[in-house]
Amino acid sequence: MAALSTPAELAPVLEAGGVELSRLMHRTESRLAEVAEGHGANLAGHAAGTLAAGGKRLRPLLVFLCAAQGPPTLPAAVAVELLHMATLVHDDVLDRAELRRGRPTVFSEGGREAATATGDLLFSRAFAELTATGSADAVRVLSMASEGLVRGELMQRADAWSADVTPERYLERCRLKTATLFEAACRMGALLGGEPAAAEALGRFGERIGLAFQLLDDVLDVSGPPERTGKPRGADLVDGTVTLPLIIARTRDPELAELDLRQAAIGPARAAAVCDHIATSGALGEVRAEAFHQVAEAKAALTGLELPDSRRRALNLVADGVVERHA
Repeated sequence: MAALSTPAELAPVLEAGGVELSRLMHRTESRLAEVAEGHGANLAGHAAGTLAAGGKRLRPLLVFLCAAQGPPTLPAAVAVELLHMATLVHDDVLDRAELRRGRPTVFSEGGREAATATGDLLFSRAFAELTATGSADAVRVLSMASEGLVRGELMQRADAWSADVTPERYLERCRLKTATLFEAACRMGALLGGEPAAAEALGRFGERIGLAFQLLDDVLDVSGPPERTGKPRGADLVDGTVTLPLIIARTRDPELAELDLRQAAIGPARAAAVCDHIATSGALGEVRAEAFHQVAEAKAALTGLELPDSRRRALNLVADGVVERHA
């Protein structure tokens, strides 16, 4: 049976969810491996390498936690993780990224064409898996999430190295590029797991923790040790992604306010120094506070839902876990 990739900070979630949740997560991991290895040697090697890089498997976890019944939701859990993996591979092509979670990317090992083909494979297999549910509503939810991901990516590219990105535009970009897939995981769990009436509230829960997840990711890009995050500090600065820590810090630090954000101005050598300026401005504390606010909003979305104590506790632990992690 395939090993789980769930990090230590989410181990309490599996404990709260019980034996059945762990069993479903194992089945998800096994099916992901089958899909990754089933399409020719070249693509299989790249897809399996992407899978082996691990990850938190938060999205499949949410599918199961938002379902009253587990087994019918397995294809959705696999689908949402395959789509997530596809976006990571394609992002690495756009960013020309050499490392992902401390491992060489498909782009760095196989080049642009191999990475594009691998991402396309994972994307197409996501929807192939989902059709096994026979649910047009589930396919619609994941399709809408895919549209949101694309729109968010286009916003991020349009905003590259821009000094005019507002906090409001940043949050909308995060909602589209990150939170929509968390929301989709929760909605599909409810729809396929026997609780369609709860889909709206659970979807909002997913959206809020998705925002919190991205906010903390952007904090970790500035302050996280590379040995934990798997990438150098300031990777976002180098590829031109303007995040909330930088937006806030530029209002407080005159030197940062005058900084030319163009790629030529901030290469890898300067990125760490800029990160130090952002950290000393106090911006990271403000961004963390916003992440905790989103977690509180997520938990509030569960109010009024009739959930077993174990599931409610597990969902709350997921919400807490996205802002208590170190990578």
